[in-house]
Amino acid sequence: MVQILVFIGVIALFAVFIYNGLVSSRNEVANVMGAVDATLKKRFDLIPNLVATVQEYAAHEKATLTELTALRTKAMTPGLSPGEKLQVEQQLSSALRGLMVQVEGYPDLKANSNFLHLQQSLHETEEQIMAARRAYNAAVTHYNNRVQGFPGSIFAAMFGFRPENVLRTAEAEKGNVNVKNLFRT
Repeated sequence: MVQILVFIGVIALFAVFIYNGLVSSRNEVANVMGAVDATLKKRFDLIPNLVATVQEYAAHEKATLTELTALRTKAMTPGLSPGEKLQVEQQLSSALRGLMVQVEGYPDLKANSNFLHLQQSLHETEEQIMAARRAYNAAVTHYNNRVQGFPGSIFAAMFGFRPENVLRTAEAEKGNVNVKNLFRT
């Protein structure tokens, strides 16, 4: 009788450890996604300042500036899934790269200290976004390994844990950038 109780206790303890590990991994994914969101918010806060600075010098680049503003608004929409956030983020990155290439035609703007500071801040933020995306993907991979591996998969199925998707780069973003096209207005 004592042996049966000890065996049941060991199994229960084992289940608790696996469950707590799954919860911990899921919470890490949520935490890292929060870091991605915070970094994206930093980028979104920089964009109006960048747009306002560039507008003073580049009134005819209105389409690019309008696109940036629209993408920023879309990216701040509550309830976007990580995949939708990634898609908007990639569109925003592309639009920002295009704007930076267009700015090359404005020597006064390139020398403007406010613009230079904004450009540097944006560059640093883009680096932080890449780092946050890598951290998110690492956390998701760790979580998915726990959810899909044995014996975690048994407990994950019992408690409703489901694998998460890593953030992927869209096919359009993987190709070479045609800089010539970016200079066309």
